[in-house]
Amino acid sequence: MAEVRANKKVVLKDFITAGFPKESDMEVVTTDTVRLKVPEGSKAVLLKTLYLSCDPYMLWRMRKHDEPSFVPDFVPGSVITGFGVGKVVDSSHPDFKVGDFVWGMTGWEEYSLITETEMLFKIRYTDVPLSYYTGLLGMAGFTAYIGFHEISSPKKGEYVFVSAASGAVGQLVGQLAKLMGCYVVGSAGSDEKVNLLKNKFGFDEAFNYKKEPDLSAALKRLFPEGIDIYFENVGGPMLDAVLINMRNHGRIAVCGMISQYSLEKPEGVHNLLCVIAKRIRMEGFNIGDFLHKYHQFEEIIARYIKDGKITYVEDKAEGLENAPAALVGLFAGRNVGKQLVVISHE
Repeated sequence: MAEVRANKKVVLKDFITAGFPKESDMEVVTTDTVRLKVPEGSKAVLLKTLYLSCDPYMLWRMRKHDEPSFVPDFVPGSVITGFGVGKVVDSSHPDFKVGDFVWGMTGWEEYSLITETEMLFKIRYTDVPLSYYTGLLGMAGFTAYIGFHEISSPKKGEYVFVSAASGAVGQLVGQLAKLMGCYVVGSAGSDEKVNLLKNKFGFDEAFNYKKEPDLSAALKRLFPEGIDIYFENVGGPMLDAVLINMRNHGRIAVCGMISQYSLEKPEGVHNLLCVIAKRIRMEGFNIGDFLHKYHQFEEIIARYIKDGKITYVEDKAEGLENAPAALVGLFAGRNVGKQLVVISHE
């Protein structure tokens, strides 16, 4: 008989209809159990969860969509899923062995049975913090790498602007740009985060957007010759201000628009004529289209970490019971750096 363990988990009570999520939208269930054995005849993997990632796109999944989206909606009453790091407890899959450390799509629960392993990756570098695979070496870091190097087509000496720059994606985009010899400016929502950008991550300049009454004027002050590359994480008025300040043949990598996620009616963009006049290339991207480049990215960034060329800041919450608060805090800007939840220190 396989051992049976208690399996604490976080479930979504019901779809969110407006605004940002609240802790009361989620429930920590402590009564479920799990068999520490994968079903016979399957190619499943059973994980013990070590770390969970809190990501902005999860809000999108907490809403009901009539049309299919780029990620499926959560199911009310069921466990929330997201990116995480785990240790293999049992496996009938040839690519994953007991004791392996992995990262990928997993449940917000202490033990998670993974039956669809397409989004599960074996961790190759265990000499760096495993928690980095929720961010720097995981989906956030990979998003930064692809969005900057593949979508933005950067060149040495170009002028780069990153919004939401102290977050999981933005802090790496800025450092990659500096490694290429670019001039880099970031925006953030507090003076603490601005100081982090300049003094920890090496941005040339940074500003607190909440203290700027005129975003276009702020960008003109910091980019008197205009912006070559904008890494878009925010949308709304920031995007409008950027369009006015782009240089001819500039590129905008559209990664996210966190200012729009909580709005019932998204804000319009008013300066799109600049795309024509300045021959701007504005491109969205889905990281799922680039999974074949993941190992290349992992190797490069792991080497940068070991050589001290890249640094990373994490904001850790302890315990699955604190996961809802950590996710809610992400949308209030309470986190400093990559928000993650520590489930087990093993």
